Amino acid sequence: MKFFNFFTQELAIDLGTANTLIIQNDEIVVDEPSIVAIDRKTGQTIAVGHKAMQMHEKTHENIKTIRPLKDGVIADFQAAESMIEGLIRMAGNKRRFFTHMKMVICIPSGITEVEKRAVFESADHVDSKETYLIHEPMAAALGIGLDVEEPIGNMIIDIGGGTTEIAVIALSGIVCDQSIRIAGDELTTDIMNYMKRQHNILIGERTAEQIKIHVGSALQDLENPPDDFALSGRDLMTGIPKQITVSYSEVAHAIDKSISKIEDAVLKALETTPPELASDIYKTGLYLTGGGALLRGLDKRIAAKTKLPVHVASDPLRAVVRGTGIALKNTNKYSFLIDRKRV
Repeated sequence: MKFFNFFTQELAIDLGTANTLIIQNDEIVVDEPSIVAIDRKTGQTIAVGHKAMQMHEKTHENIKTIRPLKDGVIADFQAAESMIEGLIRMAGNKRRFFTHMKMVICIPSGITEVEKRAVFESADHVDSKETYLIHEPMAAALGIGLDVEEPIGNMIIDIGGGTTEIAVIALSGIVCDQSIRIAGDELTTDIMNYMKRQHNILIGERTAEQIKIHVGSALQDLENPPDDFALSGRDLMTGIPKQITVSYSEVAHAIDKSISKIEDAVLKALETTPPELASDIYKTGLYLTGGGALLRGLDKRIAAKTKLPVHVASDPLRAVVRGTGIALKNTNKYSFLIDRKRV
């Protein structure tokens, strides 16, 4: 048995639309963008993660960059397989032929059976011998230190790259949930469209992402506003590159409709919550996780809408993968894990 354990590799994977994180031996060993660069002529993978992201929107006709996940699920099976394989190699799996690999992979709560099968098949292709799936809100709850087995209701709002997962958790299960495909990517698109419409300037995904990070805001009036951000793009009137500055209040205006949709989903989840659990949530408040939780003023905006306290996780970007890591160490304990037999 000891000999067998020596060759066992255990990985907890948060397979996100924007970023993929991998935990091994309680350490985050991979934190890379979910993107792969492929040679069009040979079909070979050129780069994965940060290296591929540096090529994104800058390639010539022989190279294409692909984001294999869309709205939290695998959209391009072959690219996803190449990306997962490359990221696992980064985690230090040099002896795949001899290794018994065990994985716990995070998935959105609104995923279909077909989409689940695609995740299992991707895991099979990278030689995983034992694969479990965990829903994102459950992983986020574990990652921020909540006792999911207690008969106490907790509401998790996990805003990722492709989906926003809102779930009420109690007794190791998701009692009610809302999964909407409006999250970080949608906000990025909103910013790109706003710059095109308002400033006649064409910008790419990467620039829009930088705007969101530096001056992104859910409120048009902040107590500690960030400095205006200088961005460069192509002038749609002249075709010549130009630079403009953008303020946080402009970005708040650009993403306002998408934030309103997230608020509506939170209210809908609260409406379907059983009264005893609603009573618990009134005391415990709402928990914000995921990259979207870092958006300035979002907690205050949701708190004002729901009249409930909103807590932002201390490390929201890594809450889900940390929870996935906890589930990996306790696969026999947690009944909510999905394995091949249950699908």
